[in-house]
Amino acid sequence: MTMKTLSALLLMSAGLAACASASLDAGPARAVTQTGDAWFDGAQATLAQRKGVTHNTSKAKNVILFVADGMDPTTVAAARIYDGQSRGEEGEENLLSFERFPHLAMSKTYTTDTQVPDSAGTMTAMTTGYKTRSGMISVKKESPRGDCEASLAAHAPTFIEIAEQAGLATGVISTARLTHATPAATYAHVPDRDWESDAALPEGAYEAGCRDIASQLIDFPYGDGVDFAMGGGRTNFLPVDAQDPEDQERKGWRKDGRNLTAEWVAKSDKHTFVWNKAQFDAIDPAADPRVLGLFEGSHLEYEADRENDAGGEPSLEEMTRKAIDVLSRNDEGFVLMVEAGRVDHAHHGGNAARALMDAQEYAQAVAAAYEMTDPQDTLIIVTADHGHTLTFAGYPAKGNNILGLVKYAGEMTMAEDGKPYPTLGYANGPGSVYHEGVDHAERPIGDEATVSGVDYQQPSLVPTGSETHGGQDVTIYASGPDAWLFSGVVEQNYIFHVMMDALRLDPQAE
Repeated sequence: MTMKTLSALLLMSAGLAACASASLDAGPARAVTQTGDAWFDGAQATLAQRKGVTHNTSKAKNVILFVADGMDPTTVAAARIYDGQSRGEEGEENLLSFERFPHLAMSKTYTTDTQVPDSAGTMTAMTTGYKTRSGMISVKKESPRGDCEASLAAHAPTFIEIAEQAGLATGVISTARLTHATPAATYAHVPDRDWESDAALPEGAYEAGCRDIASQLIDFPYGDGVDFAMGGGRTNFLPVDAQDPEDQERKGWRKDGRNLTAEWVAKSDKHTFVWNKAQFDAIDPAADPRVLGLFEGSHLEYEADRENDAGGEPSLEEMTRKAIDVLSRNDEGFVLMVEAGRVDHAHHGGNAARALMDAQEYAQAVAAAYEMTDPQDTLIIVTADHGHTLTFAGYPAKGNNILGLVKYAGEMTMAEDGKPYPTLGYANGPGSVYHEGVDHAERPIGDEATVSGVDYQQPSLVPTGSETHGGQDVTIYASGPDAWLFSGVVEQNYIFHVMMDALRLDPQAE
């Protein structure tokens, strides 16, 4: 030890001694008391609750994977406030149903070839346990995108396929087309997500052995096939000469002449096809049906517009309840994937109101699933495939309308150009003031009623025709067997491995 170091230690010791002496001279210390308030008391209650949480290490009978397409943490925070405000609350103290789950982690969403991913690569990670390229559905990264022949040797088994082989019931639900990337990754294998019907297959692909996504749902070769499938996308299941049952101006897209809805019904006397709300309501779970529901030619309506649909559509919560009623009849258990696909679509349109409304409905579907199942034997995972560029800023007062203009203490907050601005915005998208023909000096802004309206496009910075995905991490919320295995920051494909472990199934099953 050097003399300089020794001197420093002696000085520090003297200082500590002086402090101790001063403390003794001041008399006995007074106890610090905390009077408490709602937040303080709430934190104490949360602490006690979480200290009492035990690890559920039992085998899962059922697994439900909820995926809200594009629901990043900013969307969750905004949806939480919107949900509370829709009931007349300020909103900030509110929690969405899944935010009450005891375990969570952050999921890294990049794909093997992109920093900002798409739904095909991210959902493949969750359904197969392999990270892969963007644009590919349940095909390993060794295959180039769009290469039919290479993809045939690179199929990655999905958790729906593995579950079917183990005798479990299986289901897939989406508010998007059933052939869209997220639901497709549960049951299909294609090197390009756009191969939704045979009309989209490139020349020579069919002859080489590749099949379109829609036909793979109907021809699903594992177990007794997918038991429950609902969403949109009728045109991919109907031939070009078949008229859509709801839209008289629309016909099918298939060029091979196959009517896949008719083929589904022909499988057995239990297989049924429904396309409107009345038929949906008539489904009797006690009859042990195998159900295909296609409620739109393309995607289902946004939740904000659903009640105006011509044929009527069930909500995401209603589809979830029906699926659990049907699938739970299997004594061996079930696996179910539920997607809120249109959160993503609303974000792409720069339309935060519809995104938050669909996120709110998604939270209600999660609540329904939790209510209908036993947390002791059902693992529920709630997550997203990727994020978006939604921003939440401006110092608005607590309780300020989440879809409105920024206000504090009753006064409108003005930007440098002397105009107000909304709390929510996007980093890029169709709402940019820099689009051709728009004068930045005349930044358009509506009044409170306009900005809060369901059709309003939030302002964005970079002009893009469609707002893009974001590359941020997304949250995983979990309840039930093996839920405690979610903590910290994980790779997205880890989700598959936890599901397989909870079900005690072989993750490498072919």
